[in-house]
Amino acid sequence: MSGATGAPPIYLDADACPVKDETYRVAARYGSTVHVVANSVLNLPREPWIMRVVVGSALDAADDWIAERAGPGSIVLTADVPLAARCVKAGATVLAFTGKPFSEASIGMALATRDLMQSLREAGTITGGPNPFSRADRSAFLSALDRAVNRILRDRPKAV
Repeated sequence: MSGATGAPPIYLDADACPVKDETYRVAARYGSTVHVVANSVLNLPREPWIMRVVVGSALDAADDWIAERAGPGSIVLTADVPLAARCVKAGATVLAFTGKPFSEASIGMALATRDLMQSLREAGTITGGPNPFSRADRSAFLSALDRAVNRILRDRPKAV
């Protein structure tokens, strides 16, 4: 479902998301509806365009909810590579919280890297964690989300 302006809906994989406020800022600018999907109740701003979706604690419940709704003309924000793959396959625009886009061209490598790192962790190899989230990541995310919304709005067929 789009906002009143025809802006794309945004599906936010909200558990451990560091860019909720930035997402709300961009969504407010364009009139997008934000579906904040989590396994538990989160404290959210009281805005009619911010939808709280609590899916419960079942494994992959949030991923399933988002993947069932994602498609062309929608934006998915996640750090979960398998969810990103499902949404890319469905035709959605998918961004990591750092602003890095997931695409058909990049998702295979992202899945392979994720699987390799998981195998190394399971084997006991010390791999370290991700780099700390930085101001540069936050800025890159804001720019990427703004570009994604604009691209979807620009590419929509014009009403006659």
